[in-house]
Amino acid sequence: MGYKVAVVGATGNVGREMLQILAERSFPADEVVALASERSVGQVVSFGEDDELRVQDLSRFDFKGIDIVLSSPGAKVSAAFAPRAAEAGAVVIDNTSQFRMDPDVPLVVPEVNPGAIAGWCKKGIIANPNCSTIQMVVALKPLHDLATIRRVVVATYQSVSGAGKDAMDELFTQTRAIYVNDPVERKKFTKQIAFNVIPHIDSFMDDGATKEEWKMVVETKKILDPKIKVAATCVRVPVFIGHSEVVNVEFERPITADEARRALRAAPGVSVIDHRVDEGYVTPVEVAGEDNVFVSRLREDITVENGLSMWIVGDNLRKGAALNAVQIAETMIRDGHL
Repeated sequence: MGYKVAVVGATGNVGREMLQILAERSFPADEVVALASERSVGQVVSFGEDDELRVQDLSRFDFKGIDIVLSSPGAKVSAAFAPRAAEAGAVVIDNTSQFRMDPDVPLVVPEVNPGAIAGWCKKGIIANPNCSTIQMVVALKPLHDLATIRRVVVATYQSVSGAGKDAMDELFTQTRAIYVNDPVERKKFTKQIAFNVIPHIDSFMDDGATKEEWKMVVETKKILDPKIKVAATCVRVPVFIGHSEVVNVEFERPITADEARRALRAAPGVSVIDHRVDEGYVTPVEVAGEDNVFVSRLREDITVENGLSMWIVGDNLRKGAALNAVQIAETMIRDGHL
């Protein structure tokens, strides 16, 4: 017996990726429904290589009979519809920031804290973490198990697809404008993104951090360990797909780069590409379309006791969003929650 699945935000970057991944992984669905805002009603979206779905109106949709909702429509929309879908009997796996820090909503990365899924029954909602948090904690989990992480300092290099399709269009349009000597127009970003980097993602908070940086701090604590101290600086870069992170980690106990490399190679969802030669590392171009989180440039940091530095790269639309949500649903089925 298959499940009835609704994908909310089906016309967005993540929603389209959710549909693609459901088809790729032969998810056991008897029916898949594509939902979006009223302005997208009637559009056709791809489901796998051969099938298409016609978009229906989220505001008018009756969730009765739907088993699983994969959601990525924006926080305000999720706040309005997710409780309604849960009340109708669906499990909502939400990719927005709306429910992540709700104590009654589990925040889950299946390779890291699958046991937290059991808390879904409190509100019928499971939160998908922030894209940058996901790829970082997937890599940190086996190292934390090995030597206990004390402190993490991370700088991100986040692609424009994390800000949506309009952001991708703006990078393309600005790049073309520069080459043909046209005026460069800014709509989505606070500064020119083409041939530039912007140390500002989401809104600023009172302490000078951005909301994106705050998310990485509090989400890491909720998913991995509340004792871990995290300092984050999040930067938008002119890359279409793929987030990268420079991560410096301080541990409670001694750990060598070789020990860390072995632990990472044995960990689920991690690929280690770490050769100290030209091209012996991974960049965002290579990880687009890949499911795993990739670790390169792993080395010991001699400036602190028990320190390591590494380079972590992942496809932000897949493992950073859509794939993680589908994996949560797969884990629920495997463990008998559905």
